[in-house]
Amino acid sequence: MGDSKEAGAESPPAGAAARGGLSLLSQGESEEPSAQGSALFLGGNEVKSRAVVKYSSAPPRTAFARLEEKTDLKLPPANWLRESAKLGPAGTTILGNSKKSKPFSSFGMAYDFIDSVGNDVDVVSDSENIKKLLKIPYSKSHVSMAVHRIGRTLLLDELDIQELFMRSSQTGDWTWLKEFYQRLIDQKWQRKKKSKEHWYQKAILSKFLYYSINGDGAAQPVPSAAEQQGPSSSDQATDSDGASWPAPFEMPSSVSEDPSASSQGLKNDFVRNILWTFEDIHMLVGSNMPIFGGGRYPAVSLRLRDNNKPINVLTGIDYWLDNLICNVPELVMCFHVNGIVQKYEMIKTEEIPNLENSNFSTKVIKDIAQNILSFLKSNCTKEGHTYWLFKASGSDIVKLYDLTTLCEETEDKYQNPFTMPVAILLYKVACNMMMKKNQNKKHYGTIRTLLLNCVKLLDKSRHPQIIASANYMLSELFQLDEPKKEESSESPLNENSDESYSEEEEELADSDENGSYGTGSDPSDDNKAVAIIKSVGELSVPEKYKSIHQIRPSCTFPVCHDTEERCRLVLSYVLEGLKSVDSSIKKESDLPAADPNTPIPLKYEDESTRGGPEGLEKQMALFLDKMGSLQKGNYSSQSGMIPGSWQHKMKLQLILKSSKAYYVLSDAAMSLQKYGRALRYIKLALQSHDTYCCLCTNMLSEVLLFLSQYLTLCGDIQLMLAQNANNRAAHLEEFNYQTKEDQEILHSLHRESPCQGFAWATDLSTDLESQLSVSCKCYEAANEILQFSDLKSQNPEHYVQVLKRMGNIRNEIGVFYMNQAAALQSERVVSKSVSTAEQQLWKKSFSCFEKGIHNFESIDDATNAALLLCNTGRLMRICAQAHCGAGDEFKREFSPEEGLYYNKAVDYYLKALRSLGTRDIHPAVWDSVNWELSTTYFTMATLQQDYAPLSRKAQEQIEKEVSEAMMKSLKHCDVDSVSARQPLCQYRAATIHHRLASMYHSCLRNQVGDEHLRKQHRVLADLHYSKAVKLFQLLKDAPCELLRVQLERVAFAEFQMTSQNSNVGKLKTLSGALDIMVRTKHAFQLIRKELVEEFDQPKSDESAPAADPSPGLSREEVIKLLSIFESRLSFLLLQSIKLLSSTKKKMSNTEEDVVLKTNKQIYSQLLRATANRNSTLLERIDVLIQLLDQLARGGSGGQ
Repeated sequence: MGDSKEAGAESPPAGAAARGGLSLLSQGESEEPSAQGSALFLGGNEVKSRAVVKYSSAPPRTAFARLEEKTDLKLPPANWLRESAKLGPAGTTILGNSKKSKPFSSFGMAYDFIDSVGNDVDVVSDSENIKKLLKIPYSKSHVSMAVHRIGRTLLLDELDIQELFMRSSQTGDWTWLKEFYQRLIDQKWQRKKKSKEHWYQKAILSKFLYYSINGDGAAQPVPSAAEQQGPSSSDQATDSDGASWPAPFEMPSSVSEDPSASSQGLKNDFVRNILWTFEDIHMLVGSNMPIFGGGRYPAVSLRLRDNNKPINVLTGIDYWLDNLICNVPELVMCFHVNGIVQKYEMIKTEEIPNLENSNFSTKVIKDIAQNILSFLKSNCTKEGHTYWLFKASGSDIVKLYDLTTLCEETEDKYQNPFTMPVAILLYKVACNMMMKKNQNKKHYGTIRTLLLNCVKLLDKSRHPQIIASANYMLSELFQLDEPKKEESSESPLNENSDESYSEEEEELADSDENGSYGTGSDPSDDNKAVAIIKSVGELSVPEKYKSIHQIRPSCTFPVCHDTEERCRLVLSYVLEGLKSVDSSIKKESDLPAADPNTPIPLKYEDESTRGGPEGLEKQMALFLDKMGSLQKGNYSSQSGMIPGSWQHKMKLQLILKSSKAYYVLSDAAMSLQKYGRALRYIKLALQSHDTYCCLCTNMLSEVLLFLSQYLTLCGDIQLMLAQNANNRAAHLEEFNYQTKEDQEILHSLHRESPCQGFAWATDLSTDLESQLSVSCKCYEAANEILQFSDLKSQNPEHYVQVLKRMGNIRNEIGVFYMNQAAALQSERVVSKSVSTAEQQLWKKSFSCFEKGIHNFESIDDATNAALLLCNTGRLMRICAQAHCGAGDEFKREFSPEEGLYYNKAVDYYLKALRSLGTRDIHPAVWDSVNWELSTTYFTMATLQQDYAPLSRKAQEQIEKEVSEAMMKSLKHCDVDSVSARQPLCQYRAATIHHRLASMYHSCLRNQVGDEHLRKQHRVLADLHYSKAVKLFQLLKDAPCELLRVQLERVAFAEFQMTSQNSNVGKLKTLSGALDIMVRTKHAFQLIRKELVEEFDQPKSDESAPAADPSPGLSREEVIKLLSIFESRLSFLLLQSIKLLSSTKKKMSNTEEDVVLKTNKQIYSQLLRATANRNSTLLERIDVLIQLLDQLARGGSGGQ
């Protein structure tokens, strides 16, 4: 209770004395007085009381002037009724409170301390109302109070029935309450006039206080005119102050939306606002009690008492509570007899309950406080409702009525003047909670309930601004940007049990309470009351009204099970907000009439009318012009909204929210593969954004980023529609469907803009080329926006995504044109030259690939750049193939154009490999590019070999080029790595070796002269034949190729034999040739196996006799190769027999005899087998396999 702390608590902040607006204590100032709480120990009963001054406009405390004995208080002092800062508004008061408590005084405090409302504080009220409630069991006087619930806070205000009904007689307001009051409570209601004694006591007190601050202690008479005027002035002041009831409430000027709104001023005009904790009850209390100090008395309250009238319990409770609330430790009482000062007496606050004639238990007061609070909290359950706590004079019964429900039964439910202040307070508390970013998520349930109740209270036609704003805040509660985390983000919202009522739970709570409190004996009295305290004596029983069930059921935030549900909720709030804004714009008559129930026709143009991709170019140019003008902030609203007005600002926010919601809906539909629905939603998002652009005077970079994201998604959707053309009818049906809500939002958008700015991007076309072009233009537009406003550096991830998509769509379009060119080529007659249409398609395709490669290279995406380079290589090969058709097939030569395009293809494939760098970067792409490169070299070499350009080049030159190309193809053909492509690579490598061997074999046959070159060719031919055989032997599905290679090797041996002179040399060559023949057994076994499977197939599966188990095996080719094989084997055996026979005559050799004998036997069997024309293919093969076995056994001894 030290001087410094008390003085610190009381001293006003700078500028607070002139109470134009509220001056709050700074954080440091408000914390310091928290140490001044006091715990009082009275008569063994402990009562905890702690008071913290949150605000004070009182001047520094000064000592009171102690009046001399016999001072006559009936004489006015010189300073009487002059404004005094020391007394504050208490000038003509009974201890600062003759001034009637204003009906909205708690709202003034609540507005100033919005942080405390709905959360920390249980009660907000004038100290007089608190005292009146706590004195109910002791007092016979009437109690009439309005109670409002905001979150967990109750606001209490005096409801002066007499004043109210006086007003009702003059203005006609509140007639419904007057009728109700007369019917149920006091049928003969009349205004009761106050006695002369009342006014005499007021005047005496007023003069006493002025003497106490005057300081000289002597009565200073004033002119008699003033003396006569004094009481009447006092009377007038009181009466004028008393008429404090406003008309049905208009908005306060701070949130005024109507120029005609009267300045109602819900001001907080208490000298001090105190956060008072009484036991476990937290109250925000307003008090005007003058406090004096100085000298021995750091803080005292001053009271005037008539010596002839002892202090009663009511007065004692009054004094005690005033001192507790203001944290004043002592009370000074001045006693008088008929206005003549007798003596002063000082009493400590804790001694007041024990005064003679004024004994009361502080514990009982505590029980009363807890019971009343429990009673009110249990029954005042509906936020936004005005409850009336009423006790008639002399009655023991306390009743609680719900005036809002009673008022709604009348013609005008907005007659309740509390409606507007309550709505604004609900709105302000919600706003305040929304601002606290760090903790608002757990309060979303409360915020939503506050806002829904606020909207429910307001008349849409009178308060469009608050309704629009509340709906916008409701939409903001739903997190649109976290669609994937809905379960985790919702869970903590439902654990919040101490919030406010959700609508579903209100009815249940009410019925419980009516049951638990009972309803008195007289049903006519009780059927309108929400709850009744049958006897005020019950309030003194400890925990009598402690609620049995949970006083405040949890207010749960709605759990949205999916993204669509959440977005639909958001859009419903946005629509309500838009309706409020639109209804407040005056120029309704100037607008084109539109019925929100009539669907706005969706433009559906055929591609022929729109001009295809070429028409897109013009639309894109217009779009870019518009984007340029956005930077300058051009404003164009059709509805006549004034830029900067609340309608303009609010509509911008709502439209932006709707565009975000539609974007999220579109994204969700896209992930469900509902592409028609996704396009409809993105169209609505872009229409919303288009309207935003028309209204916006200063485009934010964040909003431009949204637009870039919308266009990117639109591009994705158009691409998916192009790739899913088979389901076009279903997509079209989804696209054309519209909900009533969407129509109404679109109707609101059309009030401001035609919404056609993005029509080019959102039409559902039936043409594949057009869809791909639109998709590309969407990505280009998204990229342009990022370039416009330096957003690419701020949002590198999005920029990379846009460029990736641009590269991808350009690849898609390039492939589309390339395939079209290939189709044209296949339809063309072989001899005709390349058409202009084909060349145009090549150019378009090449241009797309080139741009796509640039896109990927600019973001260092080597893999995708390599794939596009690979596709460009494929395009070059198609160009080469197109040029090969010209000319007669028999005279055909490999043309220079073909060579040019194949070499270009090779260049692009090599660039692709360079782009990748190493195989580790992306093995699959690396292998694919390698394979394509190998194929290109192989095709080029094959064509040069098969259609040698002999008219332009020498044979040797051609052979050299073929050899080089084949070797390069071989280099890029990976035969060793195990993969799905390995058999292909092995087959390709085997074919290359075979072709090279054939070429060298051919050179050897046709070449004359240079022996060194011939020897080189012989070695190379032999090498490549052996490699080809090795590779073909690894493959199970190429027996014919293996057989052909082996036969060519035999022919090669025969050719060598012709140039040999000695029999020994010839015999050796023959032996080698027969050895090759023996090794073909593997090929014949493979052929036999396939023939057997083919033969068995119809038997095992009668239903599919036409099925060919091995499409790779050609029966004609097998027969042809078999005939050649038989003839060559026959020839070799005959030559062998001749040579062996001739050498036998010269010298005898047992080994050679055995070989000769075997060969003769095999030769004779072969001749018999070939002579039998009736044998089947399978039988012929079986014979050959058997003969080769014999040859292998018989010949082994001789070799």
